[in-house]
Amino acid sequence: MSATLHTATATATAACGAPRDEPLPVLGRDVTVPLVTGGETGYAALDYAASAPALQRVWDDVAAYAPYYGSVHRGAGYLSQLSTDLFEQSRAAVAAFLDCRPTDQVVFTRSTTDSLNLLAAALPAGCRVFVFETEHHASLLPWGDEQVTYLNAPRTPAEAVATLERALADRDRHGPALVCVTGASNVTGELWPVRELAAAAHAHGARIVLDAAQLAPHHPVSVRDLDVDWVAFSGHKLYAPFGSGVLAGRADWLREARPYLAGGGASRTVARREDGGVDVEWHTTAARHEAGSPNVIGAYAIASACRALTEAGFDALVARERRLVARIREGLAAVPEVRVLSLFGDDAPRVGVISFVVEGWNSSHFAAALSAEYGIGVRDGLFCAHPLVRTLLGSAPQEPGACDAPEARQPGERSLNAIRVSFGAGTPDEHVERFLRAVRELVTDGAKWQYRTEAGRCVPAV
Repeated sequence: MSATLHTATATATAACGAPRDEPLPVLGRDVTVPLVTGGETGYAALDYAASAPALQRVWDDVAAYAPYYGSVHRGAGYLSQLSTDLFEQSRAAVAAFLDCRPTDQVVFTRSTTDSLNLLAAALPAGCRVFVFETEHHASLLPWGDEQVTYLNAPRTPAEAVATLERALADRDRHGPALVCVTGASNVTGELWPVRELAAAAHAHGARIVLDAAQLAPHHPVSVRDLDVDWVAFSGHKLYAPFGSGVLAGRADWLREARPYLAGGGASRTVARREDGGVDVEWHTTAARHEAGSPNVIGAYAIASACRALTEAGFDALVARERRLVARIREGLAAVPEVRVLSLFGDDAPRVGVISFVVEGWNSSHFAAALSAEYGIGVRDGLFCAHPLVRTLLGSAPQEPGACDAPEARQPGERSLNAIRVSFGAGTPDEHVERFLRAVRELVTDGAKWQYRTEAGRCVPAV
């Protein structure tokens, strides 16, 4: 790596050194947005569970590398050599971040969804998959109904383990099996008993993949300590932009599977046969599933985020986030009309993801008012976890985007979707306090503006 790039990266590292009870610097912290009631305010980004803002450290690292960008692998030029070195160093950085085993592979993908679809394509013939209905669609849908056993939503961590053990005990022990489970719910933020589920899977001859999309940005993830076979996560939730993801874990199923994409980079040699066809020797390394020109900047951004979070210290980040979680839960509990959604109960440990409903309010209307009148960005709907949210709400599907006035809802009437507030290492205390104040004011005084439905969304009327 050049001296210039070394210097820029060192500067970015120093810039990340915030006091540990202060938020880490992120892009967008100085952005202002207009309010329908007049004037502007600083934007409160409280939708981290969808996409977290990029860490300033990550952006600075990428900016330092950008002039040196080149095509990776096989290029003879200096920039190509440099980019190849950086790409493979990024792979090693991710492996270290996840505490991978020496024989594990780290494959760069587009996202968690892409990672789990890659693993689904690599399953051995006859493999049975076990997945709870509480999963995000990224880990619920890739497997195909004909080979999946969908498990009912458990109401305690112990019930989750017992449910899985019963299901695995009923299967044909001689065939391959895979368990897919989230580390932290993208709806409730609750932590799942991953280590215990992994032990149950292995005791019954099955393997396990961890969807760490919501866990990795908030807690350290150790492949070895949790004893999982694979882990998948997305860069855009880990404070890294550019649309990259990771699938890391055991090499054998990946090495034996047909390449996820066929093309240059995945092939070692290609030769014409006398009959007119071609013979292909595929790579047995991670390159087997990385055909085409890889997203070098995306991979480097993920590696930079992994380093930044490690250097910031997860103990301090977790402690600060727990304080914010407790403050929001305390503030919402003080509003009788608000009901926080939970699968495992109030005492369950969780990350900075909280979903709730407000009596008498359509969730889309409430979220629109938070944005338009207070400059607060949250999410409403079913959060790509439709079975789980409907279980928690006890409701059937709703037509999206209905913008009912609050008074059109009857007291005690069930909500048909929910509101989600999510936050993390870059969230200032002021954003949390503004959110709680806005919830109290909207519930007490109602919206100050008129709203209508447009393209399936509730938006302020002009």
